[in-house]
Amino acid sequence: MAQSLDQYVAEYENARRTRSIEQPAWLVRARSDALNRFRALGFPTTRDEEWRFTSVAPIAECAFALGDEAATDTGRSEVDRFRLPGNLSAEVVFVNGRYIPALSTFSTLPAGTSIESLASALASRGDEIEPHLTRLASFQRQAFTALNTAFLADGVWIHIPPRVIVENPIHVLFISSSSGGLATMSHPRVLAVIGQGSQASIVESHAGADDAAYFTNAVTEIMLGENAALDHYKVQQESPQAYHVGALHVVAHRSANCTSHSISLGGSLVRNDVVAVLDGEGAECTLNGLYLADGQRLVDNHTTIDHAQPHCGSREVYKGVLADRARGVFNGKIIVRPDAQKTDAKQTNRALLLSEDAQVNTKPQLEIFANDVKCTHGAAVGQLDDEAVFYLRSRGLAESEARRLLIHAFAADVLSRIKLESIRTGAERVLQQRLARVLTAAA
Repeated sequence: MAQSLDQYVAEYENARRTRSIEQPAWLVRARSDALNRFRALGFPTTRDEEWRFTSVAPIAECAFALGDEAATDTGRSEVDRFRLPGNLSAEVVFVNGRYIPALSTFSTLPAGTSIESLASALASRGDEIEPHLTRLASFQRQAFTALNTAFLADGVWIHIPPRVIVENPIHVLFISSSSGGLATMSHPRVLAVIGQGSQASIVESHAGADDAAYFTNAVTEIMLGENAALDHYKVQQESPQAYHVGALHVVAHRSANCTSHSISLGGSLVRNDVVAVLDGEGAECTLNGLYLADGQRLVDNHTTIDHAQPHCGSREVYKGVLADRARGVFNGKIIVRPDAQKTDAKQTNRALLLSEDAQVNTKPQLEIFANDVKCTHGAAVGQLDDEAVFYLRSRGLAESEARRLLIHAFAADVLSRIKLESIRTGAERVLQQRLARVLTAAA
């Protein structure tokens, strides 16, 4: 493990020496503090309660390197596979964590709205970004967040001023690829500040070449002003050989509304952390999640909704479909602070196992310190109903078609909540393709 940590220190020093643009002093300190914190924490192990069912040994034992400039030479045809159809306010493309202007597109934005490379924004308006960057996603206790902050170099800066409606979605596309056969890593950052009374939709996509082995360690920070509304989508389509660790931190102020959709379709080892703090009276939060895993893949979802103020509501629905020897983890925590009276929170987690060897560990947590609240949770793990399969077969469907129909109905509860048609139809297409393979192999 010490050798692995030394590798990251060496990469950090190399990145520090090669930065050509003068960096704000506060950012240099933040990187240094984060590296020291990462070295003190080390990679989490299964002895840590938050990582009890997920071993990150495959990440810790691999020597990842930052992609060089040549590795960003990704063709337009490869990027086109992951673009969003329809009208967009912007499509900001990154390859191995580096912004690629030639592959990015922007439409006319409302006055005062900023969507740009984080590296560029730091160079030109660092004072504007300093009050927000690294403030929501603390690296004191989270090793991967500390690692991301230590290597913080680029990503996207989104600022929407008060009382502005951004009509079309903002798409942030992170594509990873291998570099000369080496296992590469990237540490992208998304920082979004949504002003009072403003509305927007942000789609965050992570994807990679089908045969590439790499490590993506992403952090997203979102601040919602009073009465702001945001639909956030995270679509994870990493390579089957890739490792993906992502953290989303949201703070919602008075009467703000945040909806987050997490769709995990790829990756060998995947960890998604979502932390939403309802820090203003009347704030609301909705978390929806769907994950698919086959082979020997592992998908781990950890969510925390922190009700810090009264009269806040939250809804959460996560569903997983697991085949072969795949494993899933769901840990959903709801915190109700002492002053958060009149909290209304509901959490639902369900997993569908398509084989005897698939496995899921689920753990709902309620930490309630107020007495006038409504909090419920439910978790269920099971296989397809044999009677339902028999019923559909009696109506003339083949067994594989009957099973596929029932699985789609199971996932449709989450898919139907996705407002953006392009995201919904894309997830449905991957689901059908994956089911066709799994059900054919099981026949």
